[in-house]
Amino acid sequence: MPNIVLLSGSSHQDRSQRVAGRLGLQLGEVVTEKFSNQETSIEIGESVRGEDVSVTQSGCGEVNDNLLELLIMNACKVASPSRVTAVILCFPHARQDKKDKSRAPISAKLAANMLSVAGADHIIAVDLHASHLQGFSDIPVDNLYAEPVVLQWIRENTAEWDNCITVSPDAGGAKRVTSIADRLSVEFALIHKERKKANKVDRMVLVGDVKDRVVILVDDMADTCGTICHATDKLLSAGATKVYAVLTHGIFSGPAISRINNVAFKAVVVTNTIPQEDKMRHCPQIQVTDISMILAEVI
Repeated sequence: MPNIVLLSGSSHQDRSQRVAGRLGLQLGEVVTEKFSNQETSIEIGESVRGEDVSVTQSGCGEVNDNLLELLIMNACKVASPSRVTAVILCFPHARQDKKDKSRAPISAKLAANMLSVAGADHIIAVDLHASHLQGFSDIPVDNLYAEPVVLQWIRENTAEWDNCITVSPDAGGAKRVTSIADRLSVEFALIHKERKKANKVDRMVLVGDVKDRVVILVDDMADTCGTICHATDKLLSAGATKVYAVLTHGIFSGPAISRINNVAFKAVVVTNTIPQEDKMRHCPQIQVTDISMILAEVI
């Protein structure tokens, strides 16, 4: 194995420790502070000269602060490593990936440009919100899929998985859901949704038959959870017996937790790309599955 140095941002230390443990490494020493004017100061406490450096961070919590922290850590390029890889579990600003109205920014492109300018040679992300984000960057981008972890959880925790139906809560996730359905050899359906503004679903139409079936609702991320909660209500009213929501990135901001608690989910399963300890204390339906094995393998 090459001489790897694994550095972690402050967004999710526990997951970084798990990845380091699987690689048989110790996390590199990083001291992160904020000055009284809230400027971020980072000091890397060991030599990275000639090393293959991987910097792990997630676009969660204080997203802009965490992104800036990642950019500053990528500046370890001045310390002469052989390569710097930005391992971004939840890519920041990924939903702003197109100009969908006049004078709207394409912020995902800006984030990709900043990572390149900051000194990253390579980007690794997990379940990008849209696969074309890989084309926004001037450096190589690997888009990892949480599908193996999702399939393992479904097989181990859903007794009726061989007779379930997988559902996408929007047309954009159809490819993801059909891939999982093919691997499980089950049927799939989708929900067509319309939005009048961000984070607010106006109308939903179910395409497919879920009557008397166990439903696996699959999506890449859930923020305020309006989509998956509306979708679950729609599925239950259409005759589904149980609904499991399986998500890669559980952002759960704003009213998300109260919405989940008020909907009859059997379980809401997320990967640990984003820390969930506090959310799990307030919502017993949330379960977490570990993707550190996938991250360690690709690093």
